[in-house]
Amino acid sequence: MFLDEFYTEADGWLRIDAQQASRFAKRMAGDHNPIHDPDARRFCVPGDLLFALALVKHGLAQRMTFHFRGMVGDNVPLRFAVDDEGGLSVVDDAGKQYLYVERSGETTHDPAVIERFTRRYIAFSGRNFPHYLKPLMEDNGVMFNPQRPLVIYDSMGFQLDALPGDGLEVAFDGARFDIQGKRGEARLAFRMRAGGQPLGTGAKKLVVSGLQPYDAEVMESFVEIFSRRKAEYEAG
Repeated sequence: MFLDEFYTEADGWLRIDAQQASRFAKRMAGDHNPIHDPDARRFCVPGDLLFALALVKHGLAQRMTFHFRGMVGDNVPLRFAVDDEGGLSVVDDAGKQYLYVERSGETTHDPAVIERFTRRYIAFSGRNFPHYLKPLMEDNGVMFNPQRPLVIYDSMGFQLDALPGDGLEVAFDGARFDIQGKRGEARLAFRMRAGGQPLGTGAKKLVVSGLQPYDAEVMESFVEIFSRRKAEYEAG
């Protein structure tokens, strides 16, 4: 399977080490958020990897909402649990919940369909910064602390008119930023098409902490460093 190199599984438990998580973020999603670097002080496994594993292990439903409840650290033992309502949880060996998934409608377990959908979505999702988040913060006159940037994946949901076929596309469809003191919530909408026809819609929510007044010079410097890191990684 296309995710095999990004986790290990034994005795019913999944483990994702820091190197696997960082490799997924950079290689699969193009996501160079420093929080996914193996040596990051507040390292966490990308939410999109948990999302991808949920689809691979339990299928793609027409309507799904993912609620991220905690940050998964290096090599934490994880398992999936299904409740009486069909909800899906990711929990550790102490029962702590990191992800809860609501799902309804028709479900497919076709590996080709799931891989296609997953790859398209995470390619879109990995473009949070600077593509969508920077202009959103600039328009609202705020930015994260460049010394300690903290952008957390809060939730994501989508509705499909039908299960996706060939030619799937996921595209940005507008954004909103709500500010509450030094905390901001960014809502990034997206739309999906397949074979040139509308397929569905969705949105993801990010929480941005430590907001401060927007400084164009500082932000441009941060983006330059961010882009350089990405280019150096992709150059090998």
